[in-house]
Order: sequence, then C-alpha cells, then structure tokens
Amino acid sequence: MRRSLIIALCACCVSAFAQDDWQVPDEALKLNSPFSLSEEKMILKGEKIFGKTCWTCHGEEGKGDGAAAEALEPKPADLSSDKVQLQTDGALFWKMSEGRGAMVGYEQMLSEEQRWQLVAFIRSLAQNKAE
Repeated sequence: MRRSLIIALCACCVSAFAQDDWQVPDEALKLNSPFSLSEEKMILKGEKIFGKTCWTCHGEEGKGDGAAAEALEPKPADLSSDKVQLQTDGALFWKMSEGRGAMVGYEQMLSEEQRWQLVAFIRSLAQNKAE
C-alpha cells in the first residue's frame, strides 16, 4: 500500500513537472540575433533545417502535430501559437539549443547561425498564420 502511494505521488510530480512552463534564464531572454531574422534567405534556410530536424515532432507547418507528436508528453508546441510567438528570440534560441525531455538540444548539432535561422523560420509561421 505504502509503495503504491509513493509511486502514485512520484507519477503526479513528474506529470506536474512536465506541464510546467519551460523556464529560460534571464540572460537568455535578452539574447539578440546577430543576423536579420526577417531576411528571406534566413527564413528559407531555417525552413530547410526545420524540414530535416523538427517536422517529425512539430509537424510540417509547425503546429505540434508531427508523426511522433502523439507519443510525446508534453506535446510539442504549436510554433505559430501566441504562446510561442510572444517569447523573445533569445528564449526560442536557448530552448532549441538546450533542449528538454524529448526535445533534443541542438547546440552541438547545429551552428549558431543555423539555430538563428530556425528562429527566423519560427517567426515566419506567425506571418503565415495571419495570411
């Protein structure tokens, strides 16, 4: 009985932790891209990287509905949503660099410029949503 209670409490804690907002360090929130994120070339390069590395979880249009999404908890973010789009560029850059849980950190796999290209592409998803 006691063991079952401990297991249940641990499961609740893990579940609650997984649903918490992803906290970003203050210094990361203030990061600015050394590149122009609105430049079409940056966005297109980011889209190409997204198509190779991110779509299986985030979906082809970044809605969080990729083929692998159903098996993940927490679910991948809808990158066009206000919740994502209202984050600073630095927060997005830091999250993709560090990763968390099933979200792989890309700091060692993608260059700094490539990660900023992904930020540029993610920003373009909000523009596509408005059109």
